[in-house]
Amino acid sequence: MATWRCAARPAALGLAASRGLLGLVALVRPSVSARLWVRDEDAASPGGRVLARALGGRDLALALGCLLSARAGEPIRGWVEAGALADSGDLLATVAAWRSLPPARRRAVALLASGAAVLGWAAAPLVDRGTAPSRAARRPWDRLRRT
Repeated sequence: MATWRCAARPAALGLAASRGLLGLVALVRPSVSARLWVRDEDAASPGGRVLARALGGRDLALALGCLLSARAGEPIRGWVEAGALADSGDLLATVAAWRSLPPARRRAVALLASGAAVLGWAAAPLVDRGTAPSRAARRPWDRLRRT
């Protein structure tokens, strides 16, 4: 367990960096990103591009929140949990549309989303261990106890 504790934060940050890259690709080239998940004609449609950009924005925001918080020495657990929740939602959406998705793509997305969700949920409780919370991260009432 001690090894996993040491690896949880770097694993979560690696996942966040990957999420940010995928989000950026989805924003800039939405059809390319959507083709990883849905049929080519759906990915090229205006609706497919809008949804791909929306998911890209979500993923980029989650990634930047996590990475910038880590860089500032702030806790990242909330960002990791939010990413795991998003990945869980992606998995549920894939399962719900399973029969209408291309077989190879649905399996790939289900595998990636479930792996990212499991990693996020497992890492979240451990990512901030050993890091002192900053003043901004402390609860407001903690200041009252010190006086």
